Amino acid sequence: MALMNLIGAINHTLDYEMGRDESVVVFGEDVGLEGGVFRATVGLQEKYGAKRCFDTPIAEAAIVGTAVGMAINGLKPVAEIQFSGFAYPAFNQIISHVARMRNRTRGQRNLPLVIRMPHGGGIKALEHHSESLDTLLGHIPGLKVVTPSTPYDAKGLLLSAIRDEDPVIFLEPSKIYRAFRQEVPEDDYTIPLGKAKVLKQGTDVTVVTWGAYVHEVLKADKILQEEGINAEIIDLRTISPIDGETIIDSVQKTGRFVVIHEAAKSFGPGAELIALVNEGAFLYLEAPPTRLAGFDVTIPLPRGEHHYFLDADRMAAGIRKVVRY
Repeated sequence: MALMNLIGAINHTLDYEMGRDESVVVFGEDVGLEGGVFRATVGLQEKYGAKRCFDTPIAEAAIVGTAVGMAINGLKPVAEIQFSGFAYPAFNQIISHVARMRNRTRGQRNLPLVIRMPHGGGIKALEHHSESLDTLLGHIPGLKVVTPSTPYDAKGLLLSAIRDEDPVIFLEPSKIYRAFRQEVPEDDYTIPLGKAKVLKQGTDVTVVTWGAYVHEVLKADKILQEEGINAEIIDLRTISPIDGETIIDSVQKTGRFVVIHEAAKSFGPGAELIALVNEGAFLYLEAPPTRLAGFDVTIPLPRGEHHYFLDADRMAAGIRKVVRY
């Protein structure tokens, strides 16, 4: 075991898998010599050489297009988009090729590639550095979309993503890159994609969240516990495919459902999860399923971003309202 923060766990995982599998190639803007803007790839070029860990031009469409070519020819590329807000120029490649290759070739070709992106806000960054693309990416058939909330999960999920025979978008919550450390096994382990994690058993309400918000929800839960409210907390971990079974089983037990996410509220992942709950547990509900989410605006610049993000008190207030309905 070693104590790692989330960014350290990602660096360790890339190092581990590059050492285990020579077909794994890591690249992106500033990924090689500098080790990435957040230092997720520091030391990899020095250890494995510039052919396996290298810098690219500032051209996201070219980065993803290169990954497609590599994957279809037997490599396992792990491409980094420096911030998720820079991914928009690559959407042509992601939607037209990455997500469709297996379907296009009727299963004769698959693309074992990973696209990593720092994701979400809360780091007081510039425009395009705080995007929450859960909905845009989760809506695309053919993609698996994953986001870890802890260093332990980061390693297990990233190993599963790299070893998956189909493309995975790996969204890394930049706000918690260095927020805390956790014991992470240095040997091999994986966490299945598409499987949520019940962080805390409860009886009064099911609360689903993911990414950086997991830790704020756990703070809100402490507030609610002092009031006698016992929430069941679920970390979704995989935005697509959704682990509907775990969520439905929980709501059938608690009778109430709250989903909390950073992305804008309208047409967001919360709406999809509420539809899932209505279809699978409607007769068990004792209150309307509720979304606590971002406003329908572009995430504000640094001085105003605190107005956009939910804190533990606002989360607790929203959950409390559903419990007392």
